[in-house]
Amino acid sequence: MDKLELLGLFPQELGDALADMKLPAYRVKQLFSWLHRGARFEEMTNISKPLRETLAQNYADQPVSLLEQRVSKLDGTRKLLYALRDGNCVEGVLMHYHHGYTLCLSTQVGCRMGCAFCASTLNGCVRSLSAAEMLGQVHCANRLIADDHISNIVLMGSGEPLDNYDNVTRFLRLVSHPDGLNIGLRHISLSTCGLVPQMKRFAREGLPVTLSLSLHAPNDIIRRQLMPVANAFAMEDVLDACRYYIEQTGRRVIFEYALVDQLNSRPEHAAELAQRLRGMQCHVNVIPLNSVEEKALRGADEAAIERFMQELERRHISVTRRREMGDDIDGACGQLRRHYLADQAEQQE
Repeated sequence: MDKLELLGLFPQELGDALADMKLPAYRVKQLFSWLHRGARFEEMTNISKPLRETLAQNYADQPVSLLEQRVSKLDGTRKLLYALRDGNCVEGVLMHYHHGYTLCLSTQVGCRMGCAFCASTLNGCVRSLSAAEMLGQVHCANRLIADDHISNIVLMGSGEPLDNYDNVTRFLRLVSHPDGLNIGLRHISLSTCGLVPQMKRFAREGLPVTLSLSLHAPNDIIRRQLMPVANAFAMEDVLDACRYYIEQTGRRVIFEYALVDQLNSRPEHAAELAQRLRGMQCHVNVIPLNSVEEKALRGADEAAIERFMQELERRHISVTRRREMGDDIDGACGQLRRHYLADQAEQQE
C-alpha cells in the first residue's frame, strides 16, 4: 500500500491526517515547516526520535530524488533528472540569472498534447504528478544550491499544467504558503498550449501567476500543423481566453513563439501576428527552435529571427528573444528523460 504523501497537505489537512497521533498544534506546524524545507524525517532535529521513526514507518516525506544532473560548460545551467517513487522519471532545468535561481519544473510524466516540436510528447503521457512531486523537484534543486534558494519557478517542463489542473493549483498554493517555501506567485510562470475552459477557470482562481501561452503561429492553419490542440480550440477562442485572464488578474500574458524555418518565421507571419495581438497587454517571447532528432522541423536562421523581431517591433509589439541556456546538455524539454529511457531499454536487451 502506498504511503500518504504528507508534503502535499496543507497544515489543517496535515493535522487531520495525523489526528490519531494526537500531536499538539505546534508540532504539526513544525512538521509542515520541515517538510517544506525539503527535510526527510530523520533530519527533523527538534522532533523526537520515536516520533520520527513512527512517521517514517507510516508516511512518505520527500517523494522525489535526484537521479542525474548535467551541468552546462557554456553557462552553468543544470539539467536535472528526477526519480519518482514508482520508478518513473521527470526532468527540470535549474538556471542562474542576475536576479537569482529559476527552476523549470515538470507537471506530468510525459505529455499528451502532441506538439510537433517537443520531445516531451514522443511517448505520450504516463501520468500526472502530484503537488508533492512538484514540490519535491524544488527541494531537490534547493539542495544543489545550499548557499542560496529557488526564487522563481516556471511550469514549462514536461506536461501540460492545465491538463493536471487540481494538482497544479494545489502546488501553487503550497509553494507560496507563508509557512512553507513562501515563493511569491508573481515570481511563477505557467505555460499552457491553450486549453480554453481551464484557462478561464484558472483566471478566476485568484493566483496572480504569469500566464504564458504557447502560440507558435499567426493563424489556425499553421498552428494546426504544429499543435494538435488547435484542432479543438480556434486561435480566436484562445486569444479571448488570454484577454479574459488579463481582465481578471491585471497581469500581462506572455506569448511563446518558436521560430520554425519557413513555416512561421517570415516577416508576413510577424505582421499577421501583430495584427492579432494589437491592443492586448502582452509580450512575445521569440524562441530559436531546439531541433529534436525524432522530428523533421528545423529552426529559423539568425537572419530570419532578426527580421521577424524587427517586424513585430515596427508594429509596436513588445518582443524579446529567449536566452538560450543549456544547449550542450539536452536543455530542451523531454530530451534528457528520453535519452535516459533509451539507455535503460538498451541495457535490458
